[in-house]
Amino acid sequence: MTDRHISIDFIEYSSFDEMEPLDKELVEKAIDALRGSYSPYSRFKVGAALRLEDGTIVKGSNQENNAYPAGLCAERTAMFAAGANYPGVAFDTIAIVAFHEGRILADPATPCGVCRQVMAEYQTKGGKPLKVILAGAEKSYKFSKVDDLLPLIFDSI
Repeated sequence: MTDRHISIDFIEYSSFDEMEPLDKELVEKAIDALRGSYSPYSRFKVGAALRLEDGTIVKGSNQENNAYPAGLCAERTAMFAAGANYPGVAFDTIAIVAFHEGRILADPATPCGVCRQVMAEYQTKGGKPLKVILAGAEKSYKFSKVDDLLPLIFDSI
């Protein structure tokens, strides 16, 4: 038997102004994406903005449905739109922000497991790390690759 340890490195920002200009722009696009959220049931809006390797930015927002399994998270909305409209272009960075009760959450919301796995798939498909920014009003996190959000990624097939 061998004891192992998984370590996760990330950057924590106390304001959007501490971010690099391209990252700050992406967070602003994710905030803008909140306008497209259809969330009448949870009233929990999520926006995502995905920068592709060529600089194109694709936005997504959560889309709910009365039949709950039929909804879709903001992250997957953006990734699937990018995959469908820009095939063969690798993903560079995704920014995610959540809004509830009239304001952006102080602490960043984290993606669900399904979204993390979809991010992992596109990271593998693109052949390069997909950076992830989880943005909150009082602190934000930047991860250099999806693996830091999903250790032991399912990629056995």
